[in-house]
Amino acid sequence: MLKSILAAAALAVVVAQPAFADDAMMKCDDASMMKMQADMDAMTGDAMKKETAMKEMDMAKEAMKANKADDCVMHLDMAMKAMKKG
Repeated sequence: MLKSILAAAALAVVVAQPAFADDAMMKCDDASMMKMQADMDAMTGDAMKKETAMKEMDMAKEAMKANKADDCVMHLDMAMKAMKKG
C-alpha cells in the first residue's frame, strides 16, 4: 500500500514538473526580452512567423512599460509559440 502511494506521488511529480518549468522560465523582465529578441534576430526562413513573433514582442514591450506583467507574459509566450510553429 505504501509503495503504491509513493509510486503515485513520484509519477505526479514527474508529470507535473515540465508544466512548472515552462511557467518558471517565462518572465516579463529585461533578460527575457533580450533573449527573445536575440532568438528572433537569429530566425531565418519563414518571414510570416518572424513578423508574427515581432508583433507579439512589440505588444509584450508595451505591456511591460505599462506594468501589465500578465499581458507581457502572455505576449512573450505567444511570440515564442509563433517562432516555433511548424
